[in-house]
Amino acid sequence: METVLLVLATYGTAVLSAVAGFGGGVLLLPVFVSVLGPRDAIAVLTVAQLAGNGSRVWFNRAEVDRRLVGVFALGAIPAAVVGGLLLASTSLPVLTKLIGAFLLAMVVWRRWRPRAVRLDDRAFAAVGAASGFGSALLGSVGPLVAPFFLARGLVAGAYIGTEAAAAAVMHLTKLVVFGAAALLTPATAAIGLALAPAATIGAWMGKKIVDRLPAPVFVVLVEIGLVLSGLLLLIR
Repeated sequence: METVLLVLATYGTAVLSAVAGFGGGVLLLPVFVSVLGPRDAIAVLTVAQLAGNGSRVWFNRAEVDRRLVGVFALGAIPAAVVGGLLLASTSLPVLTKLIGAFLLAMVVWRRWRPRAVRLDDRAFAAVGAASGFGSALLGSVGPLVAPFFLARGLVAGAYIGTEAAAAAVMHLTKLVVFGAAALLTPATAAIGLALAPAATIGAWMGKKIVDRLPAPVFVVLVEIGLVLSGLLLLIR
């Protein structure tokens, strides 16, 4: 039953993320934490997210802003290394509470600042650094950085593909660090790879419906899930 739950959750959140442009990783995180524990959950989530984001990049490859991905990566890669090393030394109860509080903070932030100012390249690299650190330590920060990609004028496939490419860079970096710090074990890697097909199919399905259904509906669903998940993790 746990295997079925992980597969269904991976598929469903991949669809949501492909349509809304964010939210798949943060919705998956509490499910993985409940089954695997917080530290293994982040490692497995990274593998599954790499598959999902890689698929979204491929399905939107003609519209990806490669230069913007490079700017983002300048800050994201070194910060992801630092965050990954810190994850290895954080106690599990503290990490669980941090994740729960983080999920609630994301919803508050998005409601308080639904639009972000357009940043120049240096400031955008700083956003990449904050994203890389947070993603390595807490699993996923897509809802926080999504407005900054939108503020650069990206829409539809260009936004979804570019944001996914930036995330894929972070996930690759995290996997290298997790492997070096013994956080990514053969068992956790195997679980993540087993979930990759569900993430890929979900991304493909999301691409099919992205132009047919209003994304705001999915955004509301994602935010409701974040609030419930955050509260559950805080009271564990």
